[in-house]
Amino acid sequence: MTPVPHPTTALSVNLNKVALVRNTRHLGIPSVVRAATLCLEAGASGITVHPRPDERHIRAQDVHDLAALLKAWPDREFNIEGNPFHNLMDFVRTVRPQQVTFVPDSEGQFTSDHGWRFPEDAERLAPLVAEARALGARVSLFMDPDAEAMAAARAVGADRVELYTEPFAAAWHTPQRAAQLERYRVAAQAALLAGLGVNAGHDLNRDNLSAFLHTVPGVSEVSIGHALIADALELGYSATVAAYLQCMAGEPLA
Repeated sequence: MTPVPHPTTALSVNLNKVALVRNTRHLGIPSVVRAATLCLEAGASGITVHPRPDERHIRAQDVHDLAALLKAWPDREFNIEGNPFHNLMDFVRTVRPQQVTFVPDSEGQFTSDHGWRFPEDAERLAPLVAEARALGARVSLFMDPDAEAMAAARAVGADRVELYTEPFAAAWHTPQRAAQLERYRVAAQAALLAGLGVNAGHDLNRDNLSAFLHTVPGVSEVSIGHALIADALELGYSATVAAYLQCMAGEPLA
């Protein structure tokens, strides 16, 4: 499979793991704000955080500090993820990010591992989607790659969906890779036909990103945290962001 350029796909860097390392000591390092600055300087289109209620990584002050930083970068975006029935909406009301991603995780959940369910979640989601949009945010719903659910996501007022990509990543070195890619292609096409934008995230990395973007149509943004921060431990933030942007352009890594 030959990758093709995806010049319109934005890279949003998730900084949760930077905060996780910082929180193991009381020294304030590594700095989440400094990490964001270096990633933006290297060409990242935005910054993502997922502040959980237990503040195991991103803390409330981080959200406000990053919002202040991003005011100096008016062409970049701040994306705040989380469960709108926990602590997310308080941040949306005070920070007014460009994008919010509603994620149906529980308070003690290890990591996000599934999307919203329809029609089960529709009634309670709709008013919060409407509120977030009224506050000026684009609303994305974290979704499994289920083509049948995309019209329902649009019906509750969402602007985009973020396709949960861990099943694709888990199949990368298996015979199921092609089938998983096709599943995501079909889901993305259904989202586009429903009038939704398409984001993607979870376990995307330098190995699998080009193939995903080559196959899955119309991806507006990828949000990458764990793999990117792990790479940055070896390469540094600037070189790592450059490497991911190179993958997204369909160019071979040096």
